[in-house]
Amino acid sequence: MASGSESPGNKTGAKSAKAIKAATKRKKVAGAKGKGLPKSREIPWMLIGAVTVIVALVGLLAWNLIPKYQERADADKYAPSETNKDPSTGIDGVKVEPYKAGLHITAPQRVAYNQTPPFGGPHDNAWATCTGVVYPTAIRTENAVHSLEHGTVWITYNPDEVSGDALDELASRVDNKPYMMMSPYPGQDSPISLQAWGHQLKLDNADDRRIPQFIAALRANSYNAPEPNGSCATIPDAFDPDNPPPFDPSPPGPDAVPFDGAGLTPDATETGGQPGLPQLPPGMELPPELQNQLPPDIQNQLPPAPAPAPAP
Repeated sequence: MASGSESPGNKTGAKSAKAIKAATKRKKVAGAKGKGLPKSREIPWMLIGAVTVIVALVGLLAWNLIPKYQERADADKYAPSETNKDPSTGIDGVKVEPYKAGLHITAPQRVAYNQTPPFGGPHDNAWATCTGVVYPTAIRTENAVHSLEHGTVWITYNPDEVSGDALDELASRVDNKPYMMMSPYPGQDSPISLQAWGHQLKLDNADDRRIPQFIAALRANSYNAPEPNGSCATIPDAFDPDNPPPFDPSPPGPDAVPFDGAGLTPDATETGGQPGLPQLPPGMELPPELQNQLPPDIQNQLPPAPAPAPAP
């Protein structure tokens, strides 16, 4: 055999070595190319959960607030104005009846009202506190009617028919709102009734859209209230909102004052002499702290407060 010639075995070994070397090289190249590639992405569950919660909260707020805004916008259409002094005439079901104002009685006198609950006519010298009070018990009607004369809306309900969420819904419209009050009225012929001076609306449901309409039209409506801007504050020693004069369900009796006030003389301070000036029971004066709650023009009509007694 010639010198330097390769045997078949040597050729096969050389080819194998080359193949191994080439494979190793390809693996290194593939490894180098693989460096820097991002790992498989993880799903950001925390972010997704946070976004879901926010979207749910926004939806919940919209669910609760949008109807309230719509209700307010609807009620604003019934706000009184110089050109529309009694918007309640556009509310279906409102009963309107004229009554003489400034006709006063004193307890224990009663009035033979022609409506149940009453919404005008003679009334007690002392008004029921009407600063957004939700009375848990029925109150004397003669005191409540005086509050109507000042521009109050009085919501009453039949305690046998209204309770739970419906009662809470009504109370939310009254609580701490000026010229508003609410009380049960046993034996009332409708579940719910709204009263303003000379106006009444009887309803079946606490979510009736006419409730905010009635309130917007007649609460503190100076065109309708015979004694506009009259005080709603508590009168000491005359009406205690924590222990109000009780409701009397019995018939008024033959000695009751008629609903038209026949035989009574209207109080001049409430019929043009001093409009808006609160009339107190005989022998009483409005305390200075309550006088300060009245509008300035009404305060100017009040007699000067007596000077304090000199110190001993």
